[in-house]
Amino acid sequence: MRRLEIVFIPTPAIGHLIPAVEFCKLLVERNDQLSITILLMKQSFDPKLTHYCNSIAASLPSAHGIKFIDLPDVAAPAANKTFFISMIESNKSHVKAAVSQLMAGAEPPRKLAGFVVDILCTCMMEVANEFGVPSYIFSTSGAAYLGLLLHVQDLHDNQGVDSVEFKDSGAELALPGLVNPLPAKVLPSPLFDKDWLPIILDMARKFRASKGLIINTFLGLESHAITTFNENKTKMSPPVYPVGPILNLKGGSDDHIKEEEIMEWLDHQPPSSVVFLCFGSTGSFSVDQVKEIASALECCGHRFLWSLRQSRYKAGGLPVDFSDLRDVSPDGFLDRTVGHGK
Repeated sequence: MRRLEIVFIPTPAIGHLIPAVEFCKLLVERNDQLSITILLMKQSFDPKLTHYCNSIAASLPSAHGIKFIDLPDVAAPAANKTFFISMIESNKSHVKAAVSQLMAGAEPPRKLAGFVVDILCTCMMEVANEFGVPSYIFSTSGAAYLGLLLHVQDLHDNQGVDSVEFKDSGAELALPGLVNPLPAKVLPSPLFDKDWLPIILDMARKFRASKGLIINTFLGLESHAITTFNENKTKMSPPVYPVGPILNLKGGSDDHIKEEEIMEWLDHQPPSSVVFLCFGSTGSFSVDQVKEIASALECCGHRFLWSLRQSRYKAGGLPVDFSDLRDVSPDGFLDRTVGHGK
């Protein structure tokens, strides 16, 4: 009998939702005391998300222990750089109402054990506090990335160092989660943005206030970063649980011909020889940036697999694919890298 209820709140983006659902499957398979409810925020800019949710919900029997609740629509936030975070925050009242209704109508009665929130949904920890239950952070990114955010927050709060100052600087940062120093100028651009930085700092503070960090990674991939967390070199971070690799091997692409072509190409490459470049469902680049990355790939000589999108957006927020890579890559790049990159 499932006697404990866990509420999962994923970010409404396909790259965040799939790992969350796969992790939920693992939890209920390993503990038949658990019932998990996944709260889905409404968004209109990624039709794949709705399709995925519908298909996965239909594939799970009711006795499986996982269910989905669609949250009501929210008013569209102001169109600015941080609209996505504003959209998430506007769902707080809906999350509180959904959880209240969920627990009041639970049959048989269950105990609310806690919230698991995506790294972009840390505002929902306030809702968990209202219910008197702990919150865990679920990260689809990696231990080194979380270590970076915690380090930036520590520099800001305890040493008075603002990461915006590092923009275009020649400084190198010794980060707890990385073996080698990192040039400050290659930090993620939101860390240089005065609109984004306060949001990121608040997220990192909430990471520290959580009961634990659940990360889709594993020791063989990020041994240094995970060891750094375990030895508490990130200064008072909560326990870290590397639970990866969490994968959906069926994939989510509708382009099966292209997928088969890529897999066949990968099968013919030497082991540990391919650099994979992928920047998420919202990651995109200008033409000048694409040319810089292409030149670097060609100069380094490594085989590569590159998922590429342009910095022009569909209505609602997702970038679009480039129609012809020859228009954006250096002259002759595609010809010179035939067989060497995809």
